[in-house]
Amino acid sequence: MSKVLVFGHKNPDTDSITSAISYAYLKQQIGMDAEAVRLGSISGETAYALGQFGFEAPRLIETAASETKQVILVDHNEKQQSVDDIEEVQVIEVIDHHRIANFQTADPLYYRAEPVGCTATILKKLYKEHDVEIPKEIAGLMLSAIISDSLLFKSPTFTEEDRKAAEELAAIADVDAEVYGLEMLKAGADLSGKSLEELVSLDAKEFTIGDAKIEIAQVNAIEVNDVLDRQSELEVLLNSIIEEKDLSLFLFVVTDILNNDSTVIALGQAAERACAAFNVGLTNNTAIFKGVVSRKKQIVPILTEALK
Repeated sequence: MSKVLVFGHKNPDTDSITSAISYAYLKQQIGMDAEAVRLGSISGETAYALGQFGFEAPRLIETAASETKQVILVDHNEKQQSVDDIEEVQVIEVIDHHRIANFQTADPLYYRAEPVGCTATILKKLYKEHDVEIPKEIAGLMLSAIISDSLLFKSPTFTEEDRKAAEELAAIADVDAEVYGLEMLKAGADLSGKSLEELVSLDAKEFTIGDAKIEIAQVNAIEVNDVLDRQSELEVLLNSIIEEKDLSLFLFVVTDILNNDSTVIALGQAAERACAAFNVGLTNNTAIFKGVVSRKKQIVPILTEALK
C-alpha cells in the first residue's frame, strides 16, 4: 500500500489541522504509512497550538492524486470543502462531526460520524478502541481542537462527551485548559495584522443548499470593530467572490469571543432572506446574531431550512 494522506477541509481550522496530525499518528501506530497534510494556510490560533506542543505545520498540498491513491478525510466530508481532485483518489476513511452532504464513493469505506462538538473527541475514542496510548503532545493538540471548536467550552455544540474528553486530555497534556485555552483563542482573535484576503479565507466553507451555493466565513475577534472599520473594502472583496463563484449568499461572521454574539455581513441575492430566518433585518448589510457562535449548529441548519 502506498502512503495514505490524511487531511481536513480547505481553509483549515485548529480541529482540521490537529486532527489530521493526531489521526495520522494513530494510523502509523497500527501499521499504516500515513501522513498528515493540509489544504490551506495555518491560522494564528492553530500556529499557537502547534508551537505550544512542539509541532510543525503539516505540508501544504494542492492536489492528492499525483502522490497517492488513497486518502483519509477528517473534520469534513463535502467534496467542495476537500482537495480539488478528490474524485481522482479513493477515500478509505472519514472521521467527522458535521452534516453529510455531496458525498459518495465507489467503494465501501470506514465512516465514523458522531454528533459531538469536535473531531478530536471521536479520535480520543479511536485511540482507546485501538489500545494506543495518547502521547502528551498529541493530547495537547486534541485538547486545542476541542477548545477551538467549542470557543472554550461555551458553544452549543459542546457535549458531555466533549467535556469528558477535554478533561482527560488536559490531564495527559498537563495543562490548565481554561488558562491555556484563553491564550490560544486570543492568539487567533488578533486580526490587526491580517489582510482582507486572509480574513475572508481564514475559516471559510462552501455549502450547497437546494439550488443555492453559499459561502460562510467566520473569524473570532476580541474587538469586532477591527473588522467592521474595514467593511467597505471587505464588501468589494466579498462581492467579487460572489461573482466569481456564482454564489447566492456570502455570510461573513465575526464572533466576539468575550460576549458570545456574532456580527454578520450578508451579501448576495439571498442576504435578506437569510437574515430574516434569524428574525433580524439588515442595516448597511450587517446584522447582529445574538448568542450565535456556531456555524455548524446555529447557522447552517437555519439557512438550510430557509433556503432549501
